[in-house]
Amino acid sequence: MPHGDEQEVLDRIRQGLIYTESEAAFQTSSRRTDLIFEYNHTPPGEADRRRSLLVAILGSVGERTVLLPPFHAGFGSNVHIGDDFFGNVNLTFVDDVEIRIGDGVMIAPSVTLTTTGHPVHPARRVDYARFSESIVIEDKVWIGSNAVVLPGVRIGYGSVIGAGSVVSRDIPPMVVAVGTPCRALRTITDDDLTTRTAAIG
Repeated sequence: MPHGDEQEVLDRIRQGLIYTESEAAFQTSSRRTDLIFEYNHTPPGEADRRRSLLVAILGSVGERTVLLPPFHAGFGSNVHIGDDFFGNVNLTFVDDVEIRIGDGVMIAPSVTLTTTGHPVHPARRVDYARFSESIVIEDKVWIGSNAVVLPGVRIGYGSVIGAGSVVSRDIPPMVVAVGTPCRALRTITDDDLTTRTAAIG
């Protein structure tokens, strides 16, 4: 049970307010960095070992999960992944608070999901001051290579995030969204059932 000072910091974190590295130091025991290192160095043939490590690292993990190493996480314990997940190499979770990923989600190489940002004014960045807001990725989302998902974002069911996009606001369900900042380009329709790649425009 957190004591008074710790509870006050946790309350600020949950509200998306500024907190510092020193103030949050009591959370260090929730970091799974040694286990992440071990996972990233486990031979490909040791699928059972990888699975047991992933269960120990993540806050929760569904069935038939593929997470190709290396992956990186600040904590690991704040990441929750559903069933039938595929994460390609160099997936980074900046999970100072929760990242919740639904079922059937696919994430391409070198994607960053960051729950944390820093104040704009340098005087407010002393002691690595930061704020954190949870990320939610709903079922059946596909995120393209080198995309960045920023704090507080929700990506709706079935949507596709184009490669290289910076997702700074919520994306509705069943759209193709691209760009910096990422914007919904078009709705996904039944016409997409008959094409390999969707025509744009």
